[in-house]
Amino acid sequence: MKRRDFVKNKMIASTALGLGGIGVLSAFRESPEQVKTGFKLKYAPHLGMFKESAGEDPIDQLNFMADIGFTAFEDNGMKGRPQHLQEKMAATMAKRGISMGVFVAHTISWDKPNLANGDASLREKFLAEIKESIEVAKRVNATWMTVVPGHVDLRLRKEFQTAHVVESLKRASALLEPHGLIMVLEPLNFRDHPGLFLTDSPQAYEVCKAVDSPSCKILFDIYHQQIQEGNLIPNIDACWDEIAYFQVGDNPGRNEPTTGEINYRNVFKHIHSKGFEGIVGMEHGNSKKGKEGEQAVIEAYKSSDAF
Repeated sequence: MKRRDFVKNKMIASTALGLGGIGVLSAFRESPEQVKTGFKLKYAPHLGMFKESAGEDPIDQLNFMADIGFTAFEDNGMKGRPQHLQEKMAATMAKRGISMGVFVAHTISWDKPNLANGDASLREKFLAEIKESIEVAKRVNATWMTVVPGHVDLRLRKEFQTAHVVESLKRASALLEPHGLIMVLEPLNFRDHPGLFLTDSPQAYEVCKAVDSPSCKILFDIYHQQIQEGNLIPNIDACWDEIAYFQVGDNPGRNEPTTGEINYRNVFKHIHSKGFEGIVGMEHGNSKKGKEGEQAVIEAYKSSDAF
């Protein structure tokens, strides 16, 4: 499940989901095994993760998440949703005590360079989209937005590309800082997203140090970094002062924790012990279909959070 697929699917779903009613299914309320869970970390599901149990309506899905005990939510495609739906989702999250996580702040250049090549017109397009995202963030009470610097420029040395990316991010930070908003840079792995500029956590750390702004931090996606570099806990420690957000998914498969090779209970225990109070985005699929698969996701987080 690639990020571009998450974004595409959520953009398409924005018109199909509609507004619908408020509340969760009575069948959920009557299910004894689905009791509210008090998690130690703020795990954030996304729309579609529990649609078989809660229905297609996004408001019902948010209420379902809250009833389970999730206290955060993320939505890559939030920026593309109708304003009235953004506002209704924001009101529901505020009512249910759900914190809004990341949404994708700009058009990601998957196949050709944009920020890495220093093209002034592409930089201005990026900055214009950041300005748009500031208004979305205010509307949905978000603090963080995802930024991916795009494809490499094979005609430029990496150092020149880094300088171009840093300059773009400095200018974006100047837009975000007055509003207390944070763009989080996400390194993506070489297997799922070949050819991208930002791939490793040390590289993201270097870029954030160069930008030197409270509005430019790291989104440490544990799934991507397991594939890209491994050595998860030491790299998390090394990047700690620049990490503002986590995302998860097990490897292989990019499904819920406990389905792959990553010991998420230990990873979650570690970041909790370091005092992390931010959001842990559940950016993965369900390993099984239907309500059974959705219950498996809930159980996986209960198990991984039991430290």
